[in-house]
Amino acid sequence: MRIDQAIIDSSGRELIAKGAYLDDFQIEYLRKNIGGIYVSEGEPDDLEEIEAALPAFTRELIQKSRVEDRAKVQFNTEVVKRVGEGIQYLFNNAHADGFADAATNIAGELVDTITKSNAVAVDLNLIKCSDEYTFKHSVDVATMAMIIGQNYGLSREELRELATAGLLHDLGKSQIPLEVLNKPGRLTDEEFALMKQHSLFGFKLLKERGTFSDGILKGVLQHHEKMNGRGYPLGSPAEQIHKYARIIAVADVYDALVTERPYKSAFPKCEALEMIMSMTGELEMDALHSFLRSVILYSVDSLVTLSNGEPAKVVENTVNAMRPKVIGLRSGKMYDLLNDVNCASLVIVNEYKRPGT
Repeated sequence: MRIDQAIIDSSGRELIAKGAYLDDFQIEYLRKNIGGIYVSEGEPDDLEEIEAALPAFTRELIQKSRVEDRAKVQFNTEVVKRVGEGIQYLFNNAHADGFADAATNIAGELVDTITKSNAVAVDLNLIKCSDEYTFKHSVDVATMAMIIGQNYGLSREELRELATAGLLHDLGKSQIPLEVLNKPGRLTDEEFALMKQHSLFGFKLLKERGTFSDGILKGVLQHHEKMNGRGYPLGSPAEQIHKYARIIAVADVYDALVTERPYKSAFPKCEALEMIMSMTGELEMDALHSFLRSVILYSVDSLVTLSNGEPAKVVENTVNAMRPKVIGLRSGKMYDLLNDVNCASLVIVNEYKRPGT
C-alpha cells in the first residue's frame, strides 16, 4: 500500500510521508495506533516517484545490499575523437604508407585506456565511439573483444593484437560497392556472395603489407567462421579457427544484433544476449562465457520492472548480465534472479531510462 496522507505525531513531526510505501513494521504500528488511514489506488507512472516514496526499511536494505559495478570501459572525449578519426583514416587509406603504424597506435590507445582504468567490464548501454555505422561497429567490436580477451586469459601483447584485428575486421568492406554495402532491401544471391568475401578482401589487404602477425590476419579472415564448420569465407573447421577470430565473432554478432541498419531493426539488448547464448553450435563456448562475464546490461542503481509487475532497483550484478540482484520497490524484497530458485520464473522486462540518459 502507498499512504495518501502524512502521519504526524503530537509534536508535529512527520513519521510517515505522504506517498510512501508501507512496510510491515509501519503497517503494524498504524494498526495499533491509528484508527484508519487513506491509501492511494494504483501506482505512480514515474518510477522515480516510486523510488522517492520508499519506506526507510527498503532504503536501508538497498544501501546495505548495494555492490558497485566492476570497473567499466570509459572513453574520454579526446580518446573518442582520436579513435574515431583514426578508424576513418584506416578505412579510407588502406594502401597508405602509414597504415600499419596508424592501426597499431589506435589499438595501443584502446589497450592503454582499458589497462590504465583497470576496466574489466563493458556497459552495453554506454559503448559508443562514432555515429557512423562502419566505424562505430569496428571500435565497439574491438573494445568488447579486448574485455572478452581479458576474461579469456590473453596477455597484454595479445590484447593489442586482438584490438588491431577487431578494428580492422571489416576493412574488406571498403572494397564492396556502396550500393551493395548500404542497400536498404534484401541482397540478391550474387550481392550476398560478394558481401561474404569482405573478410577475405580484408585479409588480402593486410597480408600484402607484410607487417601484420598471423594472429591479426586470421582474426580478420576468420571472424565469420563457425565452430560447426558452416561459416565463411572458407568453411573452416573449429580446430583451424584462431582464438582472436573466436573472440571477435562473439563481439561482432552481438554488436550487429543491437545496431539498426537500413535493412533491419535493432534487437533489444536483452534479446540479443539471449540469442547469443543460444548460438552454442556456432560460437566457441569459452569465448561466449567470457563475453557473458564481461558485460553489464543493467548497471547498479538502474530502475527496472520485473515480469511480476513490480518495479525494482538493481543492487548487484552477477556473472549473468540478464539476472542481477534487485530489490522490489513495493515489497522491499530482495530478488536474487540468478541463484534463488524461487526467482527462476522472474525476468526483467524493461529498464526505466532516467531523463537525459
